[in-house]
Amino acid sequence: MFFSVKNLDHWMVPKRMLLASAIVALVTIALKTGAWWLTGSVGLLSDAMESLVNLASAVFGLMMVTIAARPADQDHPYGYHKAEYFSSGFEGILIVAAALGIIVLAVQRLFDPQPIAQVGWGLALSVGSSVLNGLLAWFMFRAADQHRSLALEADARHLVSDVWTSAGVVVGIALVSVTGWLWLDALVAIGVALNILKEGWRLIWRSSQGLMDEALEPEVLAVVRQVLDGFATQQLGSEAIRFDHLYTRKAGQRRFVDVHMHLPANWTLGRAAAMRGKVEQALMRELPGVRATIELLPSDVEVYFDENKALK
Repeated sequence: MFFSVKNLDHWMVPKRMLLASAIVALVTIALKTGAWWLTGSVGLLSDAMESLVNLASAVFGLMMVTIAARPADQDHPYGYHKAEYFSSGFEGILIVAAALGIIVLAVQRLFDPQPIAQVGWGLALSVGSSVLNGLLAWFMFRAADQHRSLALEADARHLVSDVWTSAGVVVGIALVSVTGWLWLDALVAIGVALNILKEGWRLIWRSSQGLMDEALEPEVLAVVRQVLDGFATQQLGSEAIRFDHLYTRKAGQRRFVDVHMHLPANWTLGRAAAMRGKVEQALMRELPGVRATIELLPSDVEVYFDENKALK
């Protein structure tokens, strides 16, 4: 078959998905702006403003993903993977700015309610844009999980927030048309702003944690420990392999593991290095792309760290 899940996965790479996000953002901006122009609803205007944020975020995310894909060099020996955190943080800042702008407009309209016209066409355009955003978000979540891309996940979460925003606006406008309470339109817009404000702050916080070398997720760390425990159970004569001082961190798509491996003191360096290679290969099988730094030590040697004191 020309189309298959495998072919779909081939196309769902971060750059292409973010480019698709920018194109969809342009389409939804046109649809939502048209809906606002037809109805005069401040709720639909707030929805259109959030789509502008979608466009800016997708373009900036595309730039950061391109930088993150650069190979390691002399100045950046660990690569450029953290660039994706800047994309997530930037998107969060834009969301917060858009939310504050929506609140200002909504408060003004709350004290000066305006009638809503051509509700049917306005709602149809808004619903159409939401369907586009929902479909794109589904594909982006799948691609983000496959490539471990924070930039894609951030954009997908924002698109989901946009879908819920549009749903709230549609409900608000429908209630206005039924009840005649014009102030509901502004109230819905404020509710929308508060919702996306929370999402913006969450993205900013998550990107800041990534820039500070956050540890691997508990479920990933459990996989690391399981692999190490498998080697630690091997009895090698009178002594066994043991591991300590396990540290992990993540930088964009890259995951790092640092650990000390204690081996019998009478082993040759070649034999110890071969065992280290087996541990590294086992980790990479379970966690593709992981970079493991394993320090070899004799079983009777201990190394202690005290980061609260200066090194002597």
